[in-house]
Amino acid sequence: MSWLNRVRNALASVVTAKETPDNLWHKCKGCGQMIFTKEYEENLYVCPLCDHHGRIGPKQRFEQLFDEGTCKALPSPRVADDPLKFRDSKPYAARLKAARTDTGDQDAFVSARGSIEGRRAVVGVQNFAFMGGSMGQAVGEGFIAGVEAAIAARAPFIIFTASGGARMQEGILSLMQMPRTTVAIEMLHDAGLPYIVVLTDPTSGGVMAAYAMLGDVQIAEPKATLAFTGRRVIEQTIREKLPENFQTSEYYRDHGLIDMVVERRELRATLARLIDYLAHDRAAA
Repeated sequence: MSWLNRVRNALASVVTAKETPDNLWHKCKGCGQMIFTKEYEENLYVCPLCDHHGRIGPKQRFEQLFDEGTCKALPSPRVADDPLKFRDSKPYAARLKAARTDTGDQDAFVSARGSIEGRRAVVGVQNFAFMGGSMGQAVGEGFIAGVEAAIAARAPFIIFTASGGARMQEGILSLMQMPRTTVAIEMLHDAGLPYIVVLTDPTSGGVMAAYAMLGDVQIAEPKATLAFTGRRVIEQTIREKLPENFQTSEYYRDHGLIDMVVERRELRATLARLIDYLAHDRAAA
């Protein structure tokens, strides 16, 4: 063994390498650049380099929206976990258990009440990390429970959508949530309360065809993918090449399908302002 190797081994036995946390860096899915995780979180999970809005769950969303100390989670309604005894590559019950362990949520829709810059509101958030935010019985029941809480509190109901569509493991039971949530929105209208939708990346399928597009005001985060069906399916059906920005927030806004595209840092103030406008208009009506 050479003198240099002996010295290196001796030093290695005395000096231990400083461990680097695995989550110190975040790789942006928009531009591919590495960002300090702390900087990314402080910027509301938005890339400071390309403005890509990362996906976030209910916990982060509530922290960003509600005034400090006012957020109170609403209990998640209980439904049958596996009504059809569905199984593909593994049982549906096992998929649910894994999703609950990974996210800490009972299902893909979580609601809470609190205040946004002093305005009372009930907010529902779909969590894409929970089985792609898919809409099943629990999501439908959670939505309806949020509407009922908003009516009881005489507060607007605001939802943040993020979903791949209906949950196939629940078959027709998942599709039945489309008319049920539509009726719930009518209950809000009958009570004279605003219903505001914030579309986030991605929102598609049965959710896009139902409550995601029925808001009094339709907002979207920048560059979110919004679609009923996939781009490739549409191109094959109509035999036409679609525009590059098709099925994005900006395309929908430019073609009159949504009202505005709002960056995350401005969302809280925008929602507070909308609550003032809509609550005043509804009261006058």
